[in-house]
Amino acid sequence: MPAAPAFGQRSIAEVLTSAAASLGIEGFDNRLNLPAAKRVCVVLADGLGRGLLKQKSAHTPFLRSVMQQGQGKVPVALDSAFPSTTASSLASFGTGLPAGQHGLVGYDVLDPAQDKVVNMLGNWDAGVDPREWQPFTTVFERAAAHTDVTTISLPQFGDSPMTQAALRGGRFIAAATPHARTAAAADAMLAAESSLMYFYVNDLDKAGHRYGCQSAQWEHQLEELDATVKRLNATLPPGTTVLLTADHGMLDVPESQRLDYSADPDLIAGVRHTAGEPRMVHLYLEPDAGEQDRARLLGSWRERFGDRIWAFTREQAVAAGLFGDVRPEVSPRIGDVMIAARDALAFYDTRRVRPTALEVVGQHGSLTKAEREVPLLCFQAQGRKGARG
Repeated sequence: MPAAPAFGQRSIAEVLTSAAASLGIEGFDNRLNLPAAKRVCVVLADGLGRGLLKQKSAHTPFLRSVMQQGQGKVPVALDSAFPSTTASSLASFGTGLPAGQHGLVGYDVLDPAQDKVVNMLGNWDAGVDPREWQPFTTVFERAAAHTDVTTISLPQFGDSPMTQAALRGGRFIAAATPHARTAAAADAMLAAESSLMYFYVNDLDKAGHRYGCQSAQWEHQLEELDATVKRLNATLPPGTTVLLTADHGMLDVPESQRLDYSADPDLIAGVRHTAGEPRMVHLYLEPDAGEQDRARLLGSWRERFGDRIWAFTREQAVAAGLFGDVRPEVSPRIGDVMIAARDALAFYDTRRVRPTALEVVGQHGSLTKAEREVPLLCFQAQGRKGARG
């Protein structure tokens, strides 16, 4: 089993909590050693793995200059949550908790109360209350009593179930384009004496899924991200701490390795529900399944794919700390058997997903370094002339 995410030390769950602590807000720990500040802007670039950022540094002159400056004791790399998927990592980002606590343990997972698979991102189930599924107070809710808290993001995320579950609190400012978002960020920061800001960018992830993270389209969006952060550096109040991080990385999966596992009876024997990501599959057994059924299923996957996968049980995942501490209510949302891709593989249940799902090139969700290691860049904005520090 790979090492668990470094929850409590240097994971995505420590970003907002450390930012709040750096603003002097009591009740938060500055685990990432961020510098003391009056204002912090956290840019989260969906899908920006640290390995990809280093590999493609020729496309990021501004970010490259930031990396060359160094950032003292602030770590340059963080772990995503497990699974390395947006729902789980953004929820850890927003709550400061591992997935075993906040409960968003995958892209889609079993809702035991309904005995059905429910989505945790863009197609939230009507029978699931986001605030009950994730009941903990968010970092934004806790910080809003002490400082101006603002989210700058796309309009469709303003009151989305995902926002309600994990990113609720403070003000939401909607802006459709990168230029509009940077302008809104500068105006909001200038209006506040103290501020915690979350600035979301999703274009890299979209390009990666459609074209791959080695594509010209992905590189173009990386250049756009570089330009966006450069504009923030120039327009935010001088001395604002700017952090750039991500929810997960990505790798490309060849078409020949996007596999329909539901076509092999041995790989779904005794399975009642399938869920998760193509690179991090949750398999839920029938209620009357026994230990022999589970062992047989694990054996079938291991025999079929060998060391190209990690195959393990819920109990093994929990014991290894992959989800952090797991609440009793969350445990049955996790698959009885879990299949994580080690190689460039993606697994689909075509009984459950649309055929177009197999067209996705860039993938994530598993435990490889490319998927789980994300950057953390930290610098102080130069600011525009006349802006107050």
